[in-house]
Amino acid sequence: MRAIFIRLSTIVLFLIPATALAQANVTTFKLRNGLQAVVIEDHRAPVVTHMVWYRVGAADEVPGKSGIAHFLEHLMFKGTRRLKPGEFSQIVAANGGSENAFTSLDYTGYFQRVASDRLELMMKMESDRMQGLILTDDDVVTERNVVLEERNSRTENNPGALFSEQRQASLYMNHPYGVPIIGWKHEIEALNREDALEFYRKYYAPNNAVLVVAGDVDPKVVERLANRYYGLLRTSRDLPERKRPVEPPQLSERRLTYADARVAQPYVIRSYLAPERNPGDQRPAAALTLLAELLGGSGITSVMGSELQLKQKVAIHASAFYSGMSLDRTSFGVIIVPAEGVSLQEGEDAMDVVIADFIEQGVDSEHLARIKSQIGASEIYARDSLQGLARTYGEALTSGLTVEDVAQWPDILQSITEEEIIAAAKDVFKRQNSVTGWLMRDEEGAS
Repeated sequence: MRAIFIRLSTIVLFLIPATALAQANVTTFKLRNGLQAVVIEDHRAPVVTHMVWYRVGAADEVPGKSGIAHFLEHLMFKGTRRLKPGEFSQIVAANGGSENAFTSLDYTGYFQRVASDRLELMMKMESDRMQGLILTDDDVVTERNVVLEERNSRTENNPGALFSEQRQASLYMNHPYGVPIIGWKHEIEALNREDALEFYRKYYAPNNAVLVVAGDVDPKVVERLANRYYGLLRTSRDLPERKRPVEPPQLSERRLTYADARVAQPYVIRSYLAPERNPGDQRPAAALTLLAELLGGSGITSVMGSELQLKQKVAIHASAFYSGMSLDRTSFGVIIVPAEGVSLQEGEDAMDVVIADFIEQGVDSEHLARIKSQIGASEIYARDSLQGLARTYGEALTSGLTVEDVAQWPDILQSITEEEIIAAAKDVFKRQNSVTGWLMRDEEGAS
């Protein structure tokens, strides 16, 4: 029955244009103070996801203050003029809801998932902390120690994370995407109350925010509540133009090794600078999305998995990855975990041969058709997750895209040709725009 259902879902995808599916229950509006809002109706259950996204992330930080965006995310759960420290979370829990927050390179977000009749309460509290945050020196010291411990546990004590941090810093020679989201340890240690408040006052304002509400709601009611609570907030006059440093032409391939006795499984990974999804021009990113799936997105059924794992048996894992959701240039990556007895150099060489052969031979049309069907079906299944849908729109709107771009994306993916994919591969696989990293147990591990 499950196999039949998957096939029927694929058929439905092609009978109903994806853009129609995407736009059916989506409403947008904008308040006078600049707050942009998206409402996604879904009345199957009496629940709602309420999200506030800010168009500011780690890549918007002032040099020397790395980690301030993530640090402020932690501090936002302290008190306001109306709520005591920790009371926000207590109220959400007392109303049977869940909440969390997140920081990325391009955005910071806060969300709650509650019964739909608690939406007004969430708006009241979230709008309060958008401009009513109160911080003490004790709050800052305590939370700074929490962030430092988070960095210790997730990065300092994780060789893979340290390796990733070094590779990212090598890939971006000038752009702030090379700085870790959590921040460099020595700069986190120096962050203070004034740093946090300055960042907060500049960026946390309705004209820099996106409200996303998904679930059992009436768009007219959402707009009325948004005007009542968010509409009274003042705009930020100090909001800077969102313009980051641009990468210079990269003329030389970079290579690095990282050896650590704690490494459980050595591997080779290469990242290339790659174009991101741009408003009104998403075809290059769509071609790269399909390229990643063809090369290494489906385990042993992918080109790299089939050749390196099944046929040659030189790898226990091989894959490719790409995410175009980025305000500025992103990256495309390939990875191989060599099998026992295969050196990192041999694994890298085998991976490069497979990629070169793929570009020369072209795309297998049947393989591409299968991937497009799988993507189409996953688009339909994804609509069962209200939080996932809300995140899709919030992430897009804070990364430079529009509601129309989100709606058009499924159709664009389905329309990409084999020729576009090969052209995208030739464009992205330029060694001067890449960083190749070897993670190993010790310096002898390479051979």
